[in-house]
Amino acid sequence: MKLVCNIAAELLKSRAAHISAAARRLGGEMCKELKTKVLRLLPPTSNGPCAPQESRTDDAEILSCTVKALKEGDVVAVPTDTIYGLACLAQNSGAIRKTYDMKGRDSQKPLAICVGEIQEIYTYCKVPVKEELLGDLLPGPVTLVFERSEALNADLNPFTSLVGVRIPDHAFMRRLCQMCGEPLALTSANISSHTSTVAVHEFQELWPKLAVVVDGGPIGDQSRLGSTVVDLSVLGKYRIIRPGCALSSTVDVLEHKHGLSEDLGDQ
Repeated sequence: MKLVCNIAAELLKSRAAHISAAARRLGGEMCKELKTKVLRLLPPTSNGPCAPQESRTDDAEILSCTVKALKEGDVVAVPTDTIYGLACLAQNSGAIRKTYDMKGRDSQKPLAICVGEIQEIYTYCKVPVKEELLGDLLPGPVTLVFERSEALNADLNPFTSLVGVRIPDHAFMRRLCQMCGEPLALTSANISSHTSTVAVHEFQELWPKLAVVVDGGPIGDQSRLGSTVVDLSVLGKYRIIRPGCALSSTVDVLEHKHGLSEDLGDQ
């Protein structure tokens, strides 16, 4: 009886190893065929000793790989401080078309831009508010809408003179923008009309169309509301375009600290 059990155990072990090897081969073949790199960011080490040098190098390699893909005109998936996003170079018209196509996004719906530093906003936008206001809201889960400048790619949102700009409160995203040296076009990582995503497996159907998927782990804000979008293009006024996840704190800054009044339009 013991001999039979041992034989059965060996058979099961052999079968499991065969299945595992087959799965690895299939996964490798898929990655080779699709050429999609799924790269896992190391978690931050906030309470304890500094991360070892090799950990920092790993993240640097992910940044380098992602920048390379963007510079080659590809679309990548990235974590932000609110939801996962799809990003491409805002100044690359072909990459913008790819982004719309892979999402099935309405061509009349705009893409926001993402930059790494507040000073960069002045290059691509006409800003009628004080820099102090920008610093009170950014980096953070807010998209600020301004008149666009002539420096921004004319093929990005050609149907409007406005553009939304973000600086996510996310170290990887800020560094990515800085390394690219130009704005990213940013939109949610999902098929249009589908739910926003807070983990990479939730948009797995898009992976084959992406050059790089940066896995930053589950995003803490599970509301899936995305950033609060506010139009600041009219001097002394603000207009909420999307309430998002930071409405109350944003309105508090705009009204109570900076004295802006809400533009209610025709209401």
